[in-house]
Amino acid sequence: MNGGGFDLVTASGDASLRLVAGKAVQPINVDLIPNWKNVDPRLQNAPWHTVDGVHYGTPYQWGPNVLMYNTDAFKGTAPTSWNVVFQEQNLPDGKSNKGRVQAYAGAIYIADAALYLKSAKPELGIKDPYELNEAQYKAVLDLLRQQKPLVQRYWHDATVQTDDFTNEGVAASGSWPYQVNLLQGNKKPIASTVPSEGATGWADTTMMHVNAPHPNCAYLWMNHSLEPKVQGDVAAWFGSVPAVPAACKGDELLTDTGCSTNGSDNFDKIAFWKTPIGKCATQDVCVPYSRRASDYVAIVGGQ
Repeated sequence: MNGGGFDLVTASGDASLRLVAGKAVQPINVDLIPNWKNVDPRLQNAPWHTVDGVHYGTPYQWGPNVLMYNTDAFKGTAPTSWNVVFQEQNLPDGKSNKGRVQAYAGAIYIADAALYLKSAKPELGIKDPYELNEAQYKAVLDLLRQQKPLVQRYWHDATVQTDDFTNEGVAASGSWPYQVNLLQGNKKPIASTVPSEGATGWADTTMMHVNAPHPNCAYLWMNHSLEPKVQGDVAAWFGSVPAVPAACKGDELLTDTGCSTNGSDNFDKIAFWKTPIGKCATQDVCVPYSRRASDYVAIVGGQ
């Protein structure tokens, strides 16, 4: 987007506020989008695309970052905590989890560790995994460094992750419903769950470049993207949940059970991705995204 030449981008919550802060995208007049009325009310004013009451995009799709696991490794019993990817232990199959778990390759994964510690160490006082003071942040980084020897791969490519679960003996990882559905469709021993601590999640927003060369067409596209059939078909393809609830019924590809399969019932358990900033609601001062990005690169590199 910073290079220009684009009308629209679909950005997840870890990037959307950075695009707003960097003045790379423009406010959206939702009155010019008739299908805005179809959008799930829980998403209409979401903080990852709404700043001071101004919308900087239209919701597109969303989903939880589920705990995907190999049912043979867990003997058919779903894990109940994220500790299976953060703490060294023997899994129900009697083998160690060392070298058998994965972690997401992006700095936003720091929030997953923070969400786990919010429950595992309540004395830290974590209220929001995207808003951490220095003491909380240090504890989270310590956990991620402790996790490092357990990690077989820091994944970012969904196809590579499905191959690792198929061929490399990976037993558990944070993942998306897309990988879960794909592996189950291929008859692999795979299931997923949202553990007791809850889960992080993503919600994509369609955003318009500040100097979009074709704004009228961009508005037409945003309106089209909110048609129930479009929403349902995209959700069926990617394993996501539509931003338009009406898409959950009557879509031939998604089917009437597809939204539930892809995690729609977990909305209230999800801490949706948002860009960490220094000026935050739950602390006097929070560690911003720039620090998270550099520190996570160092952890992945073994520092």
